[in-house]
Amino acid sequence: MEGYAAVLNYAIPFFIVLIAIEYGVSCYMQVSVNRLFDTISSLSSGITNVIKDVLGLIVVIVSYEWFFKHLAIIHLESQWLLYFIAFVGIDFAGYWIHRWSHEINLFWNRHIIHHSSEEFNLACALRQSVSEIFALFTFTFIPMALLGVPPKVIGVVAPLQLFAQFWYHTRLIGRMGFLEYILVTPSHHRVHHSINPRYMDKNYSQVLIIWDKLFGTFQPELPEDPPVYGVTRAVKTWNPWLINFQHLWLLIKDAWRTRNWTDKLRIWFMPTGWRPADVVLTYPVPYTSDVYHRPRYETSSSISLSGMFPYRW
Repeated sequence: MEGYAAVLNYAIPFFIVLIAIEYGVSCYMQVSVNRLFDTISSLSSGITNVIKDVLGLIVVIVSYEWFFKHLAIIHLESQWLLYFIAFVGIDFAGYWIHRWSHEINLFWNRHIIHHSSEEFNLACALRQSVSEIFALFTFTFIPMALLGVPPKVIGVVAPLQLFAQFWYHTRLIGRMGFLEYILVTPSHHRVHHSINPRYMDKNYSQVLIIWDKLFGTFQPELPEDPPVYGVTRAVKTWNPWLINFQHLWLLIKDAWRTRNWTDKLRIWFMPTGWRPADVVLTYPVPYTSDVYHRPRYETSSSISLSGMFPYRW
């Protein structure tokens, strides 16, 4: 964690520079990719997430080091092979963690803030959850522990694999030729962030797009169906703290209100969006039915701010 925090301190200023460059390029191309309050909300969530990580405010149930010490069955000498296994293993685990975060009610709360923006830009990449206090998915690294990948190798590769997911959060890069068959590209990830019916719950891969193609969740971006971004139950706030816990609060209320004791328990592990039948009738929640004509959430800014950022920043 200390190594990760150190790398993070160097990476964040670099990310901020890239966000500024993206804004400059968008102005030159006359393509609006930023809105002032949306960008502020994204940067605010990034700051709170960084503070959480740097302070080590994460509870690890069982550490990777414990798995390595007790479960390793072989010890490879080749350094390049260890780093290769670590990268592929982390990326494979990342696919499933990402997919479960979309498909299970409780885990969606740890990921909803990343999808809450109705824009798609580099600032959006920094929208990360502060509500992810428990490291629940450590067990997904067990295969790497069995193969004898040391914790120090994981400590180097894990942040690199994470930071490699930043660059493709942009609308300014089109399709990328043969790389579309190997890596997650901006085109792939625009599909993932959209709420178009044919794009929902697709393209979970983080660096290598092969996982989506292996497990049947791949969907190419189609020119006739431009992505619409956000979540189907619009958050309608810029406050990152409210966004972080909005879904969890709904689950708590639904679990309390339903009269069915089975539903009180299973609501947490049902598919994302599932609600008890009696609660749906009594306490309806608005979901977007027509994503192509949904007005985006907006608030007015002061004249001074509008003058400082005249081009949709």
